Amino acid sequence: MGHEVGNKLIRWGQRGRDVPPSGTLLPTMSRLATTLCGVSLRNPLIAAAGTAGYGPEIAEVIAASRFGAITTKSITRESRVGNTPWRVTDLPGGMLNAIGLANVGLDRFLRKTLPELEDLDTVMIGSIAGHTIEDYVEVATAFGDPVAAVLKLVELNVSCPNTASGQQFGDDPRLLADVVSACRAALGSKPMLVKLSPGAANLPELALAAVRAGADGLTISNTVPAMAIDPETRRSKIGRASGGLSGPAIHPVAVKILHEIHARLGEAQCQVPLVGLGGVLSWADAAEFTLVGATGIGLGTALFIDPRAPRKIERGLDAWVGRQGATNIAELIGAFEA
Repeated sequence: MGHEVGNKLIRWGQRGRDVPPSGTLLPTMSRLATTLCGVSLRNPLIAAAGTAGYGPEIAEVIAASRFGAITTKSITRESRVGNTPWRVTDLPGGMLNAIGLANVGLDRFLRKTLPELEDLDTVMIGSIAGHTIEDYVEVATAFGDPVAAVLKLVELNVSCPNTASGQQFGDDPRLLADVVSACRAALGSKPMLVKLSPGAANLPELALAAVRAGADGLTISNTVPAMAIDPETRRSKIGRASGGLSGPAIHPVAVKILHEIHARLGEAQCQVPLVGLGGVLSWADAAEFTLVGATGIGLGTALFIDPRAPRKIERGLDAWVGRQGATNIAELIGAFEA
């Protein structure tokens, strides 16, 4: 893949590539229709947090209806300018980023951005991040309010080093349970996903702790902690010493992690819907996640390489379901045979 990632990022600026004329209806592939935490999706493809802006931005290059759902940027109580550039660089196996949770903050998101989401023909997922439990709860309270009804689900991003102490909430079962249970109470009945990090130890047990604390589903997983150094300058290729690796290099790792979590939740009789996230560039990658237990399929780096990727993946995935003799993709969830 190499520098293709960086070269193809320019496609992000080519508007209108897949946006249909006003009033045009896109075909629905009923074999891909699914339900995530009680919310109906037209297909399992979900734009991962931070890869589609707040939502409206990606609709300029591909119809929102190509997605089963779109996740907003992670929203924090206060606005954040993010990390010093460079924040993104391409690598032979994918992309390294350290964005720093840059976002407009809760108040501006509610006033300016939220009304714009009403026009998107897809399910919207609101992502939450913070330094403290109080930060998470304030955003969760706002997202659980009827004014934010356009956000059908919420995703807790507990997998960035964003606590006041520098420790990830997603690293410690007790801290994780505390923030999940607090947000569960603040959200009321709104379905809640918890996004875990592949860098945490004993992920199956952390997943179980999140479910027992009130998670309706899990997103598995985030970027992998990584570094890239320019030998000539002897400096990092991004503005920080390290960042998060995404793309095809992490896909086999993410598949294994999701498989183990799916098995552990099954053993504990605490099974919840899972969203597989990590290196999905083709229908075959998406099918792998489905077979090891994923209900939803997250897309990240693929959207930077080619915003048309969801269309191609959707078609390939639908054809695969048909070849497997299934009437709906749900029949293939967890159908992996060792």
